[in-house]
Amino acid sequence: MTKLKLELETGDVVIETFDDKAPQHVAQITKLAEDGFYDDLTFHRVIEGFMAQGGCPDGTGMGGADENIPAEFNDTPHVEGVVSMARAQDPNSASSQFFICIDDSTFLDNQYTAWGRVVEGMDAVHAIQKGEPPATPTKIKTFRKLED
Repeated sequence: MTKLKLELETGDVVIETFDDKAPQHVAQITKLAEDGFYDDLTFHRVIEGFMAQGGCPDGTGMGGADENIPAEFNDTPHVEGVVSMARAQDPNSASSQFFICIDDSTFLDNQYTAWGRVVEGMDAVHAIQKGEPPATPTKIKTFRKLED
């Protein structure tokens, strides 16, 4: 199991990954994080009582990394703190965008790939500026793998 640290303007968030349930997604996110892909990106879509979405290089929700990942739907329920991949209509279109559930979102189960869960810092997640897009989007300072 890998742990990633998401350093936000609102505080630090530690995510424990589901290496066994979504290995390709964990590998993609970890590689992008280690490459600095997420540094200075924003949470561009944050809906109160639902989720906070980030990881778009152009900040609009339309961009992504160069490579898409095939869906790895699993039995993880989309509840508060679960981290999952955003995608277009095609289930195999996940790339770099992810979302953190800020409330029960189990209606997303088996439609999006859950790849981790917040184990520290949900207060920082709840403090992310709300809006679609937020007036002043919360920035990701850095996103890196924590060493064991």
